Amino acid sequence: MVNEYRIALAGNPNTGKSTLFNALTGLRQHTGNWAGKTVSLAQGNVEYKHKTFHLIDLPGTYSLFSNSTDEEVARNYIVFEKPDVTLVVLDATSLERNFNLALQVLEMTKNVVICINLIDVAEQQGIQINERLLTNRLGVPVIKISARNKKGFPLLLDTIDRIVTGAIECNPAPMTYPPMIEDKIKLIEPKVRELVGNEISSRWVSLRLLDGDETLLNEISKRLVPEEG
Repeated sequence: MVNEYRIALAGNPNTGKSTLFNALTGLRQHTGNWAGKTVSLAQGNVEYKHKTFHLIDLPGTYSLFSNSTDEEVARNYIVFEKPDVTLVVLDATSLERNFNLALQVLEMTKNVVICINLIDVAEQQGIQINERLLTNRLGVPVIKISARNKKGFPLLLDTIDRIVTGAIECNPAPMTYPPMIEDKIKLIEPKVRELVGNEISSRWVSLRLLDGDETLLNEISKRLVPEEG
């Protein structure tokens, strides 16, 4: 449907991701199960500037390396369902620990907004965060919010709106790895691109294959490789 967009929420457990989801969607939400999984799925809507944002609250995870069902579900949604925007919710009081997930998401998909939550708590602890510097370094919008107090929501919704309308273009800064890994990526990426085309990031898939991620390979075979006969 025109003017309807899917917005995924990703984040570590206890970052306030579900608080943000609840605050944005209010009573306009429902819970179900992911297809074939025991993981619950919360979805809700936000109306903004004559658009409907369908929010999907992904399971809270520390990484997206498919070490658990939660990680697999979150990763598969971002990679294969291709939400229009992915919000990565970080805890302002422990950014260093939370950034691991954010950097993984930035390798997987382009339209990302980094939401630094609990900013009021961080400021009480004397933590100062320069969101403009982070925006420049990461190549995607970084917004400070307090989900509990609904602080920063107008800017967040406006940023999502400007991404889906093309007014903001996200260009995640590429992660670089030691030369030995980069050489291996160069070797296998052309073959990966033949398999996945423009459907998903061939560089990211190459990295995951170098890491021996068999569940991703199975998922690609299931979803992207046409059956013969």
